[in-house]
Amino acid sequence: MTPQRVPLLASLVVLLVAACATDRDGATSAPSTAPAPGASTAATAPGTTPPSDTTPPPTSAAPSQSVGDWRVTYGWAVPTAPAQVTHTVRVPVTPAPGEPLPVLVEVGVGDHPAEGFSRITFAFRGPTPGYQVGYVDRVESDGSGTPVDLPGDAFLSVRFHPAQGHDSSGRSTVSAPARTIGYPTLRGWAPAGDFEGYLSFGLGLRTTSGPLPVRLGESTRPDGTHVVSVDVRRS
Repeated sequence: MTPQRVPLLASLVVLLVAACATDRDGATSAPSTAPAPGASTAATAPGTTPPSDTTPPPTSAAPSQSVGDWRVTYGWAVPTAPAQVTHTVRVPVTPAPGEPLPVLVEVGVGDHPAEGFSRITFAFRGPTPGYQVGYVDRVESDGSGTPVDLPGDAFLSVRFHPAQGHDSSGRSTVSAPARTIGYPTLRGWAPAGDFEGYLSFGLGLRTTSGPLPVRLGESTRPDGTHVVSVDVRRS
């Protein structure tokens, strides 16, 4: 081999290597990036579940609160000692010239023969005052001790504190509804005092076999009025 033939031989070697690196379609081969059989194509963090297209979106429902819900504060029983429900009331409840105490604005009665009881309600503007309900031999007017005339043969004393049934001029805040009721058990009611934050009433009952069970409850009307109810079992 002469020195002049060396460059020609080197060129032939280069061409042969290039031909081996080209496929039959003329495309240059490249390393494969296809996943191995059975391998997942989506990356998922450890401990998590891949999202599913068939999973419905989560829903949420806020708890409902119904204004006016009635709640029991003293279950059906005969209060041999006065049943007492206490509420903390910050006095004055409204600045002057408003009333300093919760104000009685309505007295209502209703008979519920299907449920077996009669009811009297006391509605207040302002917070609910504390109250006490119990049987007494007779209902007396606060301060004077004068007996309150009531129908029936058994009597309940109902007393609110702190509360009032008059405005700043001393006039009653409750129109005078009929005080003789005439229900089978709840026969009538009457005021028994409105003095120094104590507001009192008497209930006259007709019984056939001793004291009757009573139940106490509270509710809040949509207008914000707070109601205390006294239920008496029918004989």
